[in-house]
Amino acid sequence: MSKPEHLLADELEPNSRMAQFEEVMRQQLESSMHGELEKLQSTAAEAEAEVSRKDFEGFKNLFHRFLQVKGPSVEWAKINRPPEDSIQPYDKIKSRGLPDSVADSLNKLVVVKLNGGLGTSMGCKGPKSLISVRNENTFLDLTVQQIEHLNKTYNTDVPLVLMNSFNTDEDTKKILQKYTHHRVKIHTFNQSRYPRINKESLLPVAKDMAMTGENGDVWYPPGHGDIYASFYNSGLLDQLIAEGKEYIFVSNIDNLGATVDLYILNHLVSQPNGKRCEFIMEVTDKTRADVKFGKKYDRKLRLLEIAQVPKTHVDEFKSVTKFKIFNTNNLWISLVAIKRLQEQNAMDMEIIVNPKTLDGGQNVIQLETAVGAAIKCFDNALGINVPRSRFLPVKTTSDLLLVMSNLYCLEAGSLTMSQKREFPTTPHVKLGSSFTKVQEYLARFESIPDMLELDHLTVSGDVTFGKHVSLKGTVIIIANHGDRIDIPAGSMLENKIVSGNLRILDH
Repeated sequence: MSKPEHLLADELEPNSRMAQFEEVMRQQLESSMHGELEKLQSTAAEAEAEVSRKDFEGFKNLFHRFLQVKGPSVEWAKINRPPEDSIQPYDKIKSRGLPDSVADSLNKLVVVKLNGGLGTSMGCKGPKSLISVRNENTFLDLTVQQIEHLNKTYNTDVPLVLMNSFNTDEDTKKILQKYTHHRVKIHTFNQSRYPRINKESLLPVAKDMAMTGENGDVWYPPGHGDIYASFYNSGLLDQLIAEGKEYIFVSNIDNLGATVDLYILNHLVSQPNGKRCEFIMEVTDKTRADVKFGKKYDRKLRLLEIAQVPKTHVDEFKSVTKFKIFNTNNLWISLVAIKRLQEQNAMDMEIIVNPKTLDGGQNVIQLETAVGAAIKCFDNALGINVPRSRFLPVKTTSDLLLVMSNLYCLEAGSLTMSQKREFPTTPHVKLGSSFTKVQEYLARFESIPDMLELDHLTVSGDVTFGKHVSLKGTVIIIANHGDRIDIPAGSMLENKIVSGNLRILDH
């Protein structure tokens, strides 16, 4: 027997009252946030007032969307593997060959490097891009050498654009003077500066627009998804379009595999106009060591970040069965499409809520977006499954050891795997906490070991390496607490476990 209608109405009322209450709360929070932002804005110096006004407009938009979102930003049930034709194998792109004039395509390209990060995770002050990675060359040196080599080889004018953050801008600009005589035009623009939010009150922690003293850690750059708005707001996007540029190649400055690929560029510029691909994401096959990114599909290609995955599905996300590929963050994007989407306010990226604890113990959140998450906004977006060699990030000193070793050869700013290595795979290297900081790491190696035949290296505790050490197969070196192990100069360790205490006495 069906229920009387008035009972149904009574049951619905509490739900609608709850929805109304939530809406009122949202409006109050948003209104309070706007009031606080106005107070902050009133303390801005005249020179920065316009920039901070644009920043705050972007932040208000992000905060508004954050308040609207309920629960996880993805519905797990709607997630499937991407359809086959949406991910092209790199070999298929490469098999099309190159046209007679590569220069025409290159002259439509701009290289953009994400340069907002500090080297703090490796114990360095200042921009990460200024850490030396190979033969005294920094990440930035290698990038400039690569593009200069392109421009000289093909007689082109590919500019380099650095997206800095307020953390890296000043130091980066000082160093740029050393490249004035290189054949590369270098432009910079800054990521937005957003206020960190008190986790309890959902209001800004900052009291004024200052960046120093107590205010040192109350601001943050809002993730690389901010590139679209800040690039557009800087005026540089329009300037490059006016110069005839059509595409940007975006990558992290610490990914040493992210060089300009002429085959992918050719694929982009040779599409017929109606089918012009506006966005290419380079993906690569996942190994068990990779858990950061997955890929998903709900009628359109989407980027899925681990922060968005419901806790009950994290293991499935990390597995290699459902998600076989991940995003390298090497992206090729149409400039006019970015302009169109910005002007239509149609750039829709999932919000990543990043919790932090400030030095004083205060819990805050920062709202971020990922550059690749915009893939679903662009027309004819495509994934290209590229060789693993295009993903060579240096996040830790373990990564640094690989790229400094004889596993790689350096030519014109590009690192390639040595021909002398029999397997194309990279060894798995895990250095312990005594090696975390670059200075400590460098002090522990008199010279970088020969690693051509290495498969796996684990080092833990107080360990040092003499000159001309050779490591082969699987090598595990563990110095127990209070002990020290010195690997003698000229040693060859093959499939060895070394533990205990081994000191080389000075003679």
